[in-house]
Amino acid sequence: MKKAIAVIRGDGIGPEIVREALGVLDAAAAKFGHTFIYKEAPMGGCAIDEFGVPLPDSSLETCLASDSVLLGAVGGPKWDAQPPANRPERGLLKLRAAMELYTNIRPARMFQELASACPLRADIAANGIDFIVVRELIGGVYFGEHSTAEVDGEKKATDIMAYSEHEIRRVAHVAFQTAQKRRKRVTSVDKANVLDTSRLWRKVVTEVAAEYPDVELLHMYVDNAAMQLVRDPSQFDVIVTENLFGDILSDEASQITGSIGMIPSSSMGAGTRGLYEPIHGSAPDIAGQNKANPIGTILAAAMMLRFSFDMAQEADAIERAVDETLKAGFRCGDILQTGGTLVGCREMGTEIRKRI
Repeated sequence: MKKAIAVIRGDGIGPEIVREALGVLDAAAAKFGHTFIYKEAPMGGCAIDEFGVPLPDSSLETCLASDSVLLGAVGGPKWDAQPPANRPERGLLKLRAAMELYTNIRPARMFQELASACPLRADIAANGIDFIVVRELIGGVYFGEHSTAEVDGEKKATDIMAYSEHEIRRVAHVAFQTAQKRRKRVTSVDKANVLDTSRLWRKVVTEVAAEYPDVELLHMYVDNAAMQLVRDPSQFDVIVTENLFGDILSDEASQITGSIGMIPSSSMGAGTRGLYEPIHGSAPDIAGQNKANPIGTILAAAMMLRFSFDMAQEADAIERAVDETLKAGFRCGDILQTGGTLVGCREMGTEIRKRI
């Protein structure tokens, strides 16, 4: 099989971690007889430096013409002085909207080899952490109207949070279909005791649940969900929520697994093409020092094979290689434990490739 992959190396550690993920993809392609064609698509701060904008039209066209997109990380303090509409992160928002990627899928799984790095109490961590956050991605307050005006002698800022039924319905279907392949439980997170958008959210999710009688549906307020994630994360299977709440809860979920450097994510729309990336930032303080952990990006590449290319066997091979590398004791600095073998970004990629 031949697939074209748009590659956004991005800023900071982005080029380093993407390099290792591409190496792992090449190893999988060689083992299973595939051909992956990589097409460069500059985006983020590096694109601002070269083209003056965070997402040039040529890069957007490359992404839209490819079978899927692999992203490292964008942004950094170097571009903090840019106007809000031209910051590196605006390129990512524009890309998500242009690709119509309305759902973000982020697994939160604690590797048993890293259980001691979990910040939760040992008895809580012992119950295991293995759930998925399904987040609506192109609606809500992030994509609403934003304004700041002078009112009665002082500045007043307004951000509009809005949702339509179809936006809620389509992401709810993704959550229930995901749960059907797992432990068949969906927790819908909202703030229906306060927000009209949440009351509509709860109504629509309940309607969609009727189409999946084999899946249990629970409703939970977002403040309680934040507490329950640290009190007993083992109770969750699939969490579905809107954009702002999902942004916050998925970051909390990543931290309780032990390291943000281990977590991949996928952003999907109606078709098979998706955007795959690690959840961490560009970490400019360690860029170019061979210190970054590439595992989140490598697992994002595995998600791409599984969800966009229907290559489950190949994805399994990459995920097993990561597990075996961790069992062998190899660790980047962010997950280093007593008795582990410290390796750099490049060496971690090599160890994983050897085990495919």
